[in-house]
Amino acid sequence: MNSLPHILVVDDHRQIRDSVTRFLERNGMRATSAKDARDMDEKLAKGHFDLMVLDVMMPGEDGLSICKRLSAEKRLPIIMLTALGQDQDRIVGLEIGADDYLPKPFNPRELLARIKAVLRRAPEERNEAGTLSGRILRFGGLTLDTDALIITDRHGDRVRLTTADFRLLTVLLARPRTVLSREQLLDLTAGRAAGPLDRTIDNQISRLRRKIETDPLRPTLITTVRSHGYSLNADVEVIS
Repeated sequence: MNSLPHILVVDDHRQIRDSVTRFLERNGMRATSAKDARDMDEKLAKGHFDLMVLDVMMPGEDGLSICKRLSAEKRLPIIMLTALGQDQDRIVGLEIGADDYLPKPFNPRELLARIKAVLRRAPEERNEAGTLSGRILRFGGLTLDTDALIITDRHGDRVRLTTADFRLLTVLLARPRTVLSREQLLDLTAGRAAGPLDRTIDNQISRLRRKIETDPLRPTLITTVRSHGYSLNADVEVIS
């Protein structure tokens, strides 16, 4: 029983908490619910969880604040639940470290599929990031501290990456000078397929460019290959 994935469902609506919890338990998972940030912190302190389903709109500390706090601590994968049409919440959530999102109202089977995709990806992501753990990398005149998630440029200026920034950059660093489509990047970073109007990767690329490019409007490190995708246009060197 304890080998089953343990999911923490955080939502202030009791009906949603209860229905999602029951559905997950009927489909081969353990599930625990929390009504707000305080309740969530108590549950996290008492047990181990493999993934969190987190609502954005909650009283007190909201889901975006929680996601930012937990992502900084690298606690566990997070799937955000956002109100239908709240694109800005979705984009911000992904930028600050959420692993995936799902707009309300949602089909429980789709949530289950998203959970399974993130859980499948987690060991692969840990392995890929693990090969970089504790390393200092140099590429395109920049230095990356993979433990601190800090980029330092040739002038000594430093910028901290979010978990989402680092996840995307890790994928690119592992495949320098390789063209990766939006679909491949979304699969490698989020474990899901892209919809016809999905701009998630484009938004994340733009955010990462603002942090590492000398001129984000004329990028030279992360280049766009028209009709194909993106490529890291630099060699990667492990310097320690």
